[in-house]
Formats: sequence, C-alpha cells, structure tokens
Amino acid sequence: MTQTQPPFTIDWSTRSKMRGPGEQSLGKLLRGLRDRLAPEAQGISLTYVDDRGMRKLNREHRGKSMTTDVLSFPTSSEKGAFPHLGDVVISLPTAEKMAKKFGVSRRREVETLVIHAFLHLCGHDHETDRGEMMALQSQLERELLDEEPLAMSLKRGRKPGSKVKKLKDGTRVVVTGRAAAALVRREHVKKEKKVKVRKVVKPKEAAVKRGPGRPRKEATRPPAKRVVRRRRPSPSRSGVIS
Repeated sequence: MTQTQPPFTIDWSTRSKMRGPGEQSLGKLLRGLRDRLAPEAQGISLTYVDDRGMRKLNREHRGKSMTTDVLSFPTSSEKGAFPHLGDVVISLPTAEKMAKKFGVSRRREVETLVIHAFLHLCGHDHETDRGEMMALQSQLERELLDEEPLAMSLKRGRKPGSKVKKLKDGTRVVVTGRAAAALVRREHVKKEKKVKVRKVVKPKEAAVKRGPGRPRKEATRPPAKRVVRRRRPSPSRSGVIS
C-alpha cells in the first residue's frame, strides 16, 4: 500500500508591474521539490515584486540597501500548526535582466530562482557549506526541468570594467563601456571637490581697548613757542679810579 502525499497549497501574489509565471508554469516544479526535499510540507507562498520592493525587504531583513533576485523566509511551525514551508520573494525586473544576459526566457530564470529559494527554505546555505547546495541545485535542474543549470553566484554576469550606477529612484544598474568610464570620471571629480584646500589666514591686529561711551578725541595743542631771552648788558668797567 503506497502512502499518498498530503495536499500542497501554493499561495500566489504579485506586487510587480511585470507578469511572472504562475501555477501552470511552476506548479509542477514546486510540487516536485516538495516531494523530493520536504514531503511533510503542505504550503508555500510565492510573491513577485519590483526592484524597489525587493530593496526595501533586503534592507529590513539583511541590512543591505540594494536589490537582489530572490529572498527566502523559512517558517518554523509549532506543533499542531499548519506545516507551512515558508515564503519566497522574487524580483521580476532583476530576473528579466539576468534572463537577457543568459539568453533564456524569464520563466527559465525564475525556475532557477525557485529551486534556489526552495533549498534555502529547507535549511541549505551556500554561503557556509562547501558547495553542496549549489551541486544539489544543479542536479535538481537537470532532473526536474530536463535543462542544463544556469550560472548562480553572488555577482552574476558582471563584466570586467563594469560599474554599478545608482539611478534617481534608488535603483542600481550595471553599466559598461563609455557609461562606466563616464561614471569613473564623475567619481574622480567628486573626490577632487572634497579635498579641502588650506587657506593662509593673516594674523589679526590687536584691537585697541576703549572704555564705555564715546571715544575721547585727543586735544590738539599748538606747538610751543620758543622763548628767546635777551641778555642784559652788564655795566661797563673802566680803569679810572675816582
């Protein structure tokens, strides 16, 4: 007698202007992952967002103020509670950019992100293990999708010499070629402006202290007259004796 699997509920939601693959495209993949990795799980939620919403979640939960392709939020269900596996959030604009770089469809890129997130919900972590998670992800892509695995790393598709440019709305994009060179020049100009030029300050002259009230004007005295004293004529003396 074969044991039947419990029902598996997938909650779909979107907060993105773009359209992502739904039940008909990913339902079979998600149930295959449940049967393979988490047979006791009975529910999972998948939400599509834009880069702005993803950046907000990434800042609140990971302390990184930048967008990313996918986030996973495992659920630790208590005894007797509904065995919900967790929540998966995917940024469709970022998935679209990566799909164009790899030359695949948006659906194919989202499939890779779903497998990657599902492994995180099951406790795998490629940042701490020795490559086991990424090896298992490649195996699942071949078995469940009958496709060759897509490249997956922390810095994906970055070309040598490329730069990250921050747009006015806060979105970060990767630029290359002339745009990257122009960004480097602008950064160099900003650094030069920040350099403080020391100015030569002349020593201030000591201020003359004055008492309260109006300053007194020094009286101008006329120059002193030179008194010339005349000598009195002394009595003449003669040699006559009287």
